[in-house]
Amino acid sequence: MSEVTGNIQGKNTVASYRKGVTLIELLVVIGILAALAVIAIPKIGGLAHDVKEQGDATNIDTIESQIELWITMHDGAYPNSLTDVTADADYFPDGPPQCPLGGTYTLDKNIYRVNCSH
Repeated sequence: MSEVTGNIQGKNTVASYRKGVTLIELLVVIGILAALAVIAIPKIGGLAHDVKEQGDATNIDTIESQIELWITMHDGAYPNSLTDVTADADYFPDGPPQCPLGGTYTLDKNIYRVNCSH
């Protein structure tokens, strides 16, 4: 430990300078980090679910766009099932889209819209 001696307003003073941190300072920092983790971790989990829902919506939009293209290419005829479109490599060369939430896509034949079972 180093000491600095000086004369302030006619008095001799000894100032010590320490290196490092005390246990209390360390515990305060750990407490702050723990509080931030408690706040942040649930939000991160919720964000992952939001991203999966967004991916699901994107897949549905893509499938519906390909159905519209299929209808155009087949002289206005509607597909009999969703697999008529998704199994065709011309529309989905990498295979049919998979629901990121684990559901399955179905075609509502009344309105020709795609739904997901999740």
